[in-house]
Amino acid sequence: MAQTTLIILKVLMILIFTCWVSLWVLKQTEFWTRKWKKAEQKAAASAFGYNGLDFVVYTFPVIALAITGFIYLELKQRESIIRQGRRVITYFSSPLVVNRYAGILSGLQILASSLFIVFLVWTFYNRISNDFKKMTPVKSFKLKLWQYKLFRMATRSGLLAEACLALLLLPILRGMSTFRLLGIQFEASVRYHIWLGNAMLLFATLHGAGTYFIWGMKHRIQDEMLKWQNKGRIYLAGEMTLITGLIIWITALPQIRRKRFELFYYTHHLYIVFIVFFLFHGGDRHFYMVFPGVFLFALDKLFRILQSRQETCILSAQVFPCKAVELTFPKDSRLKYTPTSVLFLKIPSISKIQWHPFSVTSSSSTDEHTISIIIRSDGEWTNSLFNKICVEADSEADQRECIPAALEGPYGPATLDFLRYDNLLMVAGGIGITPFLSILLERASNLRNGRNEYPAKIHLIFSENQIGKTLREVLKDIPDMQILNFRTTGYAICGSDRFLLMAAITMISSIAFLLLLGCFNHFIIPSAKKPSEQKSPSSLIDLLLMCSFAIAITFSAVIAIMIKWKRLKKELSLSSDKQNQAMRPRLLLEANRNLDEHEIQFGGRPNFQDLFSDFASESGGSDIGVVVCGPEGMNESVASTCKLSYQILQRNAKEKNTYFSFHSFNFIL
Repeated sequence: MAQTTLIILKVLMILIFTCWVSLWVLKQTEFWTRKWKKAEQKAAASAFGYNGLDFVVYTFPVIALAITGFIYLELKQRESIIRQGRRVITYFSSPLVVNRYAGILSGLQILASSLFIVFLVWTFYNRISNDFKKMTPVKSFKLKLWQYKLFRMATRSGLLAEACLALLLLPILRGMSTFRLLGIQFEASVRYHIWLGNAMLLFATLHGAGTYFIWGMKHRIQDEMLKWQNKGRIYLAGEMTLITGLIIWITALPQIRRKRFELFYYTHHLYIVFIVFFLFHGGDRHFYMVFPGVFLFALDKLFRILQSRQETCILSAQVFPCKAVELTFPKDSRLKYTPTSVLFLKIPSISKIQWHPFSVTSSSSTDEHTISIIIRSDGEWTNSLFNKICVEADSEADQRECIPAALEGPYGPATLDFLRYDNLLMVAGGIGITPFLSILLERASNLRNGRNEYPAKIHLIFSENQIGKTLREVLKDIPDMQILNFRTTGYAICGSDRFLLMAAITMISSIAFLLLLGCFNHFIIPSAKKPSEQKSPSSLIDLLLMCSFAIAITFSAVIAIMIKWKRLKKELSLSSDKQNQAMRPRLLLEANRNLDEHEIQFGGRPNFQDLFSDFASESGGSDIGVVVCGPEGMNESVASTCKLSYQILQRNAKEKNTYFSFHSFNFIL
């Protein structure tokens, strides 16, 4: 019964997504424009007006997709692993393009990007063709033919920026179901966000620069640039949107973001100004197309704020000689998460605004009451944290003060995808070992409990800067690690709220917004038979849309806070004696007891081609998951080897049944 429900929900999500994509395609046609005008005229006389129709048709499908996704995730938690369809997934996830400029691109990424580019080209061509057929130059400008064509091309570039903006916020919805369902890792979602942001700013700049060029040709810049029209496009709002977007883009460049994080953080919050002025410039009809991302982002932000408000403390810390530290935090035993999950950490005593993502190294299957991360000292914030821990190490055990911390997450894929392969090959470089620790612990737990026999074999390649030493010498050189226990007060982290609760709040927010929009339309905006006959300024309609949205989110926040407070009242503060039991590194001790089972090589990077070939031969015909986490050069090298090995094996008749499926993590954003 549960499996049937999951299938129905999955089909429903596919249908909703297909309908939403179809709307984007149809919206660019003259046929849709004519039909939609008639539909808006009929809806104008209803209680919700044409605004309600726009919201239901253009915005709600994505919200419905998120709600359905929450229900799907609630039912799917910890379901048995189904190993079907791996061959198709393997082909699309394998790297097809590997170079220093484009990075590592899989077949699925290339396909999705190509389809989006085709959509942009088709949209631009279709709109421009219709504009050139009509040829109705602006009379006040008295444009020549080439000037008119350039002006229309600049105008239509704004539509391309709008399409990018509609998708811009979706990849960074940490707590929402959209990308959890697809199993997309955090660093990959940030990369998609950056790509969309770059494309959006490019098209927006072409839109603004082309318009300014025509104004300059007709000596109309001073007359046009400061206009705040009652109807149509508000030019001043468009200029403010472009300026704000450029400021956000410049301060988000890696050279600035990594050195001046606070500048990047504060200027990125100008997205509020950007979205507001975009609404005033484009109008409510264009805004409803980008509204799904804005709506879900606001709810996602709400859920994250509520989760991180209850501070906890560091339970224990293990200080490693390589200037790394393992931090252990208390967690609710009911909190379950998947391997390779990411936990966001803020230490208020270091910075009240900086959140940093770290891979979880523990497993909820083996550590019921704690969750751990390993942090390498490499940067201003991490150095401050490491020094703070070292200062506490010099104090007496009974005098160590609690170090308050705020946690958000853990966020991870919805399924145990890495445990579906016949065999698993993991390549780690330096601190890139951290996401693999959770995979190994999860696999060990499955073996002990007899839950799953896959992967049958795991091969871990770990590259570290220890040249000229054997493993035994390395272990002997490592002194006993300092284990620090802290006096702990606060709450055990509970993770995100239940998926059903988030689905309910999302639905309540949507209904509240629609009802508020109807009330404002009825009591404030004079009724009109047609949207084109509306006498109220367009900025007033936009303002009422913002007010409806703000009130709906506030109403949802009140409900969420009440539920959260009721939940916290039932929980007791942590007992500092219950969980203050630090453990020595389990994997290191296991390695020390079983040195003869390891093949140790020093002196340089391993020959990945030979390792891949040997592992494929030992595994026989199987699906092999290849997971790499390390410096960018290592990731690209493994991706190239994976691509080449797959091609060689396909030419070898004996090993045609061997498939490599590539996955990568990148700890440098």
